[in-house]
Amino acid sequence: MSADDADDERPVFLGILPRVELFPRLRSFFEHIGQVTLLFTRAVRVLTSTRFEWHEYVYQIEQLGVRSLAIACATATFVGMVMTLQFAYFAEKYGAQEALGRIIGLSEARELAPALTSLVVGCRIAAGMAAELGSMAVTEQIDAIRALGADPIRKLVVPRILAGMTALPMLCAIALVLGMFSSMMVAWASFGVATETFRSAALDALRMGDLASGIAKTPVFGLLITLVGCHFGMTTHGGTEGVGRSTTSSVVVAAITILVSDALLTQLFLSL
Repeated sequence: MSADDADDERPVFLGILPRVELFPRLRSFFEHIGQVTLLFTRAVRVLTSTRFEWHEYVYQIEQLGVRSLAIACATATFVGMVMTLQFAYFAEKYGAQEALGRIIGLSEARELAPALTSLVVGCRIAAGMAAELGSMAVTEQIDAIRALGADPIRKLVVPRILAGMTALPMLCAIALVLGMFSSMMVAWASFGVATETFRSAALDALRMGDLASGIAKTPVFGLLITLVGCHFGMTTHGGTEGVGRSTTSSVVVAAITILVSDALLTQLFLSL
């Protein structure tokens, strides 16, 4: 039997299934990790060896922090309301409404406020960075910065990284307050839990370690989000289509990175 005859006798579905190129995808994954690591080391070296772009840093604080305030507040408010409805529904069955403030307080401080706010805001930040820097890359503006003798890492990357690490903790602190307030209002209006009872239970349950473990995650999230956004933006190629690919990739990678790092950091803080 010839090789052609053997190919013809293969099951039909094997010819329909797409060929999965595992090794090129795996190689591309490790290449991205290496490039992001190299970008981080270059940013640290530039930060410690050259002057800092204060004007660009303040501008990025406004872009990343102030303009993300609305979506962070909306996320915190409605997440607090939904979680209160879910917990209170089961707590009411067992007469445990008094513990509602403890449950919501610990959940908001340790996980809901830092993780969900960083996830929603982080995807916005990463997409904006990838689109902005990607447009600069395909129009050769980054090459023009190099041609003029300036360092794109100092002018474009370092201010964004520090702004992200500064803005996210502040946004998450505001989200924590709004989430607790909306939870308290829903517990009072829908389940008759007095606001003083809810507040006292939440404050009795919370410790400084709970607040610190939640807020301490956010600078790490900010660092990872900005590195991902800058990396995909500065490596963009292929015109406007390439900008779209970089923006999509930055959102997906930023979301997965936040979830993975949140799991690792939670395990680390719980073991301390």
